[in-house]
Amino acid sequence: MMRVDFTAMGQRMGGLHAHDADDQDGPPRQHCRAIFISDLHLGTPGCQAGALLDFIKNHPSDYLYLVGDIVDGWQLRRRWYWPELHNDVVQKLLRRARKGCRIIYIPGNHDEFARRYFGVQFGDIEVHDDAVHITADGKSLWVTHGDRFDGVIQCAKWLAYLGDNLYELTLRLNRHLNHWRTSLGLSYWSLSAYLKQKVKKAVMYVTDFEEAVANEAHRRGHDGVVCGHIHRAEMRTINGVLYCNDGDWVESCTALVESTSGQLELVHWHFQPQTHQREMALVTTVP
Repeated sequence: MMRVDFTAMGQRMGGLHAHDADDQDGPPRQHCRAIFISDLHLGTPGCQAGALLDFIKNHPSDYLYLVGDIVDGWQLRRRWYWPELHNDVVQKLLRRARKGCRIIYIPGNHDEFARRYFGVQFGDIEVHDDAVHITADGKSLWVTHGDRFDGVIQCAKWLAYLGDNLYELTLRLNRHLNHWRTSLGLSYWSLSAYLKQKVKKAVMYVTDFEEAVANEAHRRGHDGVVCGHIHRAEMRTINGVLYCNDGDWVESCTALVESTSGQLELVHWHFQPQTHQREMALVTTVP
């Protein structure tokens, strides 16, 4: 496991407020101490690469965690899909790492091919199994993708592949549905999120997952945990442990950010490429 004391590192590096000089144009941006994002699923049509690029551009940070499922190896093995915007995301991350942001990549189940490279750096991006993040106010957060707490992944991987195919089908239907909604001036609506909320077993699965991850963080002696995997952004206390799921960049476009004072915020990034209008909606704040 990698442990990073960000307070000491920030003092040594003098605060990295000036990197990303290539992105200095545009409106004022929010500098963050650390950012956690996961489940980008680059290599699939569902990846919201435009919104992700806009979010990264407008949120310079000292540290950036990539908490798994960054590249979707499952889908790429079935059908190659890699548009220019997905190249732009990779280049943006590499450029940010070159300019001083420390980027830690924790592979998930969809990019499990990268798990053979723990301890290796690719273009200044570090690959680790998991990590411990120390916030500015001293909280210890365990950072892990979370798929190891998914019984389907561990015990019936074929079922996980089947579910992934059905999820892709739902996303395709969702894109057509929301294209129609946009033409009528209606807001985005997630079909898969609606179905998850309506299916009792899916709700029970999410609850069991959250409790299992939080309990493991408690067993390891941490104050909280940051994970992804289930595409459900959430921040709440479970049995005395702060559970943070940073969501995804397929549907919700969410990220967990830490301010320079150590405050954690779960944000939802709204981006309209036609007008380049941006809006950040605060979902949850932990004082």
